[in-house]
Amino acid sequence: MCLPRSTNTGDIPSSRRRILTQLALADQQYDILAALRGLRGKATIGDAVAATGLSQNDVEAGLKALLESHRGHLAVTDSGEILYEFDPRLIRRGTEPLLARVKRSGWALFTKAFKAWIVIMLVVYFAVFVALVVAALLAGQRGGGRRSGNIFRGRGGRGGMPNFWLWYWIWGPRWRLGRPYYGHRWERTLQKDDKVPFYKKVFAFVFGPDRPQPTQQQLDRGSLRLIRARRGVVSTAELVEHTGIPAAEAEEEMARLVGTYGGEPLVSPKGELAYAFPPLLLSAHGRIKAREPNPAWMRLEYPVEVTGNTAGANALVAGINGFNLLAAATAPWFIFPRLGISGPVAAVFLIIVPVVFSLSFFAVPALRMLGVRRENRRRRRQNVRRVILGQVYADALGAESGVTAEALHTGTVARLPDQAVSRADVDAALHAMAAEWDAAVEPDEQGRMVYRFPSIRRAVEASELLRRSLRLDEQATGAVVFSTADTSLEASSRDLEEFDRALERGEVDLAAYAPSSDRIGFEADYEAVAFEEELRGKGVIKA
Repeated sequence: MCLPRSTNTGDIPSSRRRILTQLALADQQYDILAALRGLRGKATIGDAVAATGLSQNDVEAGLKALLESHRGHLAVTDSGEILYEFDPRLIRRGTEPLLARVKRSGWALFTKAFKAWIVIMLVVYFAVFVALVVAALLAGQRGGGRRSGNIFRGRGGRGGMPNFWLWYWIWGPRWRLGRPYYGHRWERTLQKDDKVPFYKKVFAFVFGPDRPQPTQQQLDRGSLRLIRARRGVVSTAELVEHTGIPAAEAEEEMARLVGTYGGEPLVSPKGELAYAFPPLLLSAHGRIKAREPNPAWMRLEYPVEVTGNTAGANALVAGINGFNLLAAATAPWFIFPRLGISGPVAAVFLIIVPVVFSLSFFAVPALRMLGVRRENRRRRRQNVRRVILGQVYADALGAESGVTAEALHTGTVARLPDQAVSRADVDAALHAMAAEWDAAVEPDEQGRMVYRFPSIRRAVEASELLRRSLRLDEQATGAVVFSTADTSLEASSRDLEEFDRALERGEVDLAAYAPSSDRIGFEADYEAVAFEEELRGKGVIKA
């Protein structure tokens, strides 16, 4: 039901008034979505105002809200007008195809069921087979005579295993139920008393270590640090420098950031699009001094490990399962005759079930290796792209002499000595980057193709010009120094001329926005969630 826009809410209680306001906003967004469908997903603010009959402020607020929830990005028309471009199907962000959801849900169900089976089968059968093998050996030594003592009694505890082993298997002294295990590299970052229980390493042997699932807010931290470090104004090119994602994806991501964090699209005097985030530069503690996040080439991805365990842990897990498999497979010739065991029930539960389980236990990680290899090939290509990105940005924001595929291949091999960097990977990354940024390509004297990326430089120049004009870092709470109505700041030819003169005098160092590409670094997947994990370990936040 639509709320009439003329409804008088002055005498309505505040709780109901909030609900009615939310309904009104939802009604406005529905009108804007309907208008966008008619406009095939592409509109200026004027188009949306004309199609909906809403005010300009309502339309602008509605479009920014839709940028947060639906796939879309911003562009600039020839006349300098901001253009909102959504997917014509108006797909919501995060939408997952049905087949992918079914596949993911099925794998999750299989994983949980198999983990429960592992706990029962591996532990129980290991204890049973240890007892049966010991009994069979004793029976063989005594010529099949009566066994003395209880074979299920351990020296250090009750049952088939010592107490310390059972405790270590089930739990760790400080382990929290549901706590993830991200592999041995992550385990080395834990405190000495945070011992990972052995059962987690058994699960990792079969299904691999837990993969971090950072929230969108956790993923946004780096981008927000970038915005604050660059005084509230960034371009898509700078977001690419930070994330390493393709330019088209960066445009989508920037649009989402605008809708989520109160950003404003601005057009520089030279017609370049940049984004200002005034709310992020307001602080109760005075002027903000944010540390610049690492660029993409300092945040390369480690290869995915099949199990994430150390070699010793893998050997122990494989040994336990291998023992179960060997004991079950040889039971008809070794255990059964010596202990007088026979019958179909014994054959099912002491041969067939453990053999099938043990073979499955080894088969699952063997099959997963195919997916791990495919993922590592993707990561290797991604790392190559990021290293090349650093060299391209260093040239575009510095000497502007251009780059060649030959030089990039040599530089990438030198920076990634432990990875097999092929010329084909370098060429593919360079050609994709050239298409993204409309690179200028021409042959040099030796006939090699030289690639220049002036659009990257123009985008960063536009951001720097707007930073100097808007001075968002000089905001103070209680005083408004920026407004979307301050179009004179954008259009001022005086500011543009002064900025150009500063460029000529060398007072504007654009190269400072692309840190040295000679150094690279790796970043583990779990680092995005490490802060919350540390707080949970200290009991500051709940799991």
